[in-house]
Amino acid sequence: MQCLLQTRSALTPVRAVEFFKGTLDSTEEIETARVFDTTLRDGEQSPGTSFSYDDKREIAAVLDEMGTHVIESGFPVNSDAEFEAVRDIAESTSTTTCGLARVVDKDVEAALDSGVEMVHVFVSTSDVQIEDSMHATRDQVVQRAVESVERVKEAGVTCMFSPMDATRTDESFLIDVIDAVTEAGTDWINVPDTTGVATPGRYYDLIEKITAHTDARIDVHTHDDFGLATANALAGIEAGADQAQVSVNSIGERAGNAAYEEFVMAVESLYQADTGIDTTRISELSQVVEQKSGMDVPGNKPVVGENAFSHESGIHAAGVIENSDTFEPGVMTPEMIGAERRLVLGKHTGTHSVRERLVEQGYDPTEAEVRAVTRRVKDYGAEKRRVTVSDLERFAEEEDVARTREEVRA
Repeated sequence: MQCLLQTRSALTPVRAVEFFKGTLDSTEEIETARVFDTTLRDGEQSPGTSFSYDDKREIAAVLDEMGTHVIESGFPVNSDAEFEAVRDIAESTSTTTCGLARVVDKDVEAALDSGVEMVHVFVSTSDVQIEDSMHATRDQVVQRAVESVERVKEAGVTCMFSPMDATRTDESFLIDVIDAVTEAGTDWINVPDTTGVATPGRYYDLIEKITAHTDARIDVHTHDDFGLATANALAGIEAGADQAQVSVNSIGERAGNAAYEEFVMAVESLYQADTGIDTTRISELSQVVEQKSGMDVPGNKPVVGENAFSHESGIHAAGVIENSDTFEPGVMTPEMIGAERRLVLGKHTGTHSVRERLVEQGYDPTEAEVRAVTRRVKDYGAEKRRVTVSDLERFAEEEDVARTREEVRA
């Protein structure tokens, strides 16, 4: 049903695209945002996904080259293979590498032994998880959290602490935990929306309250159970958080995490703020993770889906041919993410697209011939069939569309 013809243009970095007047012409909410990638840890926890040692090294290399601020490379205590992968990524990348650890001595020691620059310790703080998952008490949670933070800091390593299930935790107890780990010296406090129940407004308020209770830097971790992960991550940054934990293609537990590509491009394009990420490699990164994870990227996936910069509707395609800003965001272009714009032929195609495609294939159609070929394209596409380049050429030949002189001489 689709034609795979693409418009070609140089893939050069584009920044600071002029923002359009309208409801979003104020871009002062965020000045900058750091990116903590958890594709190799939480992303790998997607059901059915397992990265090999080589997979992890390849993905980490691209993340590193793109300027990702932190790569959470795994859970070192999980297995010998996981430990080796985390250690080797820490040795081979120039960015900060992070290892995950429960507030358990063997986890913390494994993370420290792996050579990572940051250890991310976590413990459940919601009553339902404390009682029915940990089988512990609130006092034990605070004690274990403090001891783990102190051990990481004693080793001279950057510490991040997460009160797991923060958004379902009694607020007064959550603040008690944050006060305790702040006093213990944690460098970062991550605020996980572990089950994806936050809304942007509520999450904003929570981050604002936590920021007022600690000198540690704030990091956010949001899940996509209700499709709000990226929106919540951005709300957290607006509220004062410095960094967001994201995963390429949004992979992760259950419905996944805030998407690396969505978060980065929203900060860069909608907020006109700097992430320091080389966005022109986002498409490449997405494709690598898609291949290694075995999780297909939906066609309608924001930023990196096949349809993100594709146009079939006659009105839309005609506008885009004239000026791509007519029916694309304008502040985000395919060139910015290392992709290409596509004009797709199908049921909804108009004459502008067909004429453009015929000329690209070396034809010199009259207006009547364009209309005739367009009618064929629409009828063919209406049968839920893919309109390929070969189909287009067949329609043109059957309508006796002339080739250009240059094409004839060739």
